Amino acid sequence: MNAIIFSVVAGIIMMFTGIITQQKTAIRNVALTALLVVLLANIFDTYGIFSIHIPTHDMLSFQKFGLYFNTLAFAATLLFILISGADVTLIGHGKHAADFFALIFFSLAGITILTSYNSLLMLFLGIEIMSIPLYILTGADKRNLKSNEASLKYFLMGSFSTGILLMGIALMYGARGGFEINVLKPSAVSNEYGILDPLGLVMVFIAIAFKVSAAPFHFWTPDVYDGAPGVFTSFMATIIKAAGFIAFIRLFDNTAIEMGLSWKIILPVVIIATLLVGNISAVFQQSVKRMMAYSSIAQAGFMLFAVYAENDVAKEGILIYTVAYSVATIGIFAILEKMKDISLEGFNGLAQKNPLLAATNTIFLLSLTGIPLTAGFFAKYYMLISAIKYGGSSVTWLVIAAVIFAAVSAYYYFRIIQAMYFKKGNPELHPVNKGFCLMLVILAATIIIIGLFPTIILNWFYF
Repeated sequence: MNAIIFSVVAGIIMMFTGIITQQKTAIRNVALTALLVVLLANIFDTYGIFSIHIPTHDMLSFQKFGLYFNTLAFAATLLFILISGADVTLIGHGKHAADFFALIFFSLAGITILTSYNSLLMLFLGIEIMSIPLYILTGADKRNLKSNEASLKYFLMGSFSTGILLMGIALMYGARGGFEINVLKPSAVSNEYGILDPLGLVMVFIAIAFKVSAAPFHFWTPDVYDGAPGVFTSFMATIIKAAGFIAFIRLFDNTAIEMGLSWKIILPVVIIATLLVGNISAVFQQSVKRMMAYSSIAQAGFMLFAVYAENDVAKEGILIYTVAYSVATIGIFAILEKMKDISLEGFNGLAQKNPLLAATNTIFLLSLTGIPLTAGFFAKYYMLISAIKYGGSSVTWLVIAAVIFAAVSAYYYFRIIQAMYFKKGNPELHPVNKGFCLMLVILAATIIIIGLFPTIILNWFYF
């Protein structure tokens, strides 16, 4: 409960901060301080040091897995603000910087609900509280027509998926006689209502698949990610996406059995489709930002293995994947914000112009590819091992297909590395200060350290 209350209060504080001052540095520092307090409050709750107890009537259930994910999400957001917070304050000439940070905190409040919900009603509230601020942030650059278009598309598609989610919840309620996710009422297995619960689950699956941009519900992702300001694309593609998978795991870990054999047929198809669409489409992109949008779809394909496997290795893997993917993607988008030309050609000769940016960007790209000695390698490893441990007739070809698509991803990630180191050019950059460079080094070092010692994350989980 600490995380929910403190993140909401932090959002309110940021709203009042915008009234009191318009100084960008002060607003950013207040946001960092507030986020640090939220992070510490969640850690205290996790270890039982200090907890705010409010009756939730079993609609929320604060468990170790969810609380620990909150810590990782808040830590990733802290890194995001440290490296990209200055860019947030520049959007719209800095007039609404405090409001942008407030929306980020409100979105984090939705994430904390998704990691602890025990009722379908709280699932709905968590998704909407997380998503509505993103519709606004996507259109934050009001003078950019692409940003306005992306915001409108995201809002319309998001509203449509919300309708599907509510219809699924209504069907499940009709079958169960309640909104609990872990209690199947007798009426659900009766002849009269037996079809309602599986059908409702399918509709909820479609709605959450939309939120995590899994194929064939990914169609909004390239336009929205490309049109949104880069700093907010970074936030949406990492922490928000990972939270969607936690919602996936929390729901279907208890209820997937009700869908029977159809569940194990549907999910592998969705995994393959997501890997196929994401990787193949990314190969043909000339804009690095749009390439990263399709890359996020491909990464979602790997993260779906955690939903498919339903075992302890899958939960461990999604925690490592959250850190590895978030840190690398935040770093790449931070560098993109410093590039005046975000096309592939815009990276030509970056190693000669700014060796530090090129070196750290290479580490981020290697991690997303899944190269050994990076965090991304163990992230993908845990996903595949969780599927192998689960077993089943379809697992072998599913794992083989995932490895093949991982090899395909190496092609378009290495195109950026090739452009930076092996092509001549004079890329134009926005000013890069020492603090920004230091944060890039910290992010790159984090990826290497986790790649060498992945149990660092898991050791904190098994407290």
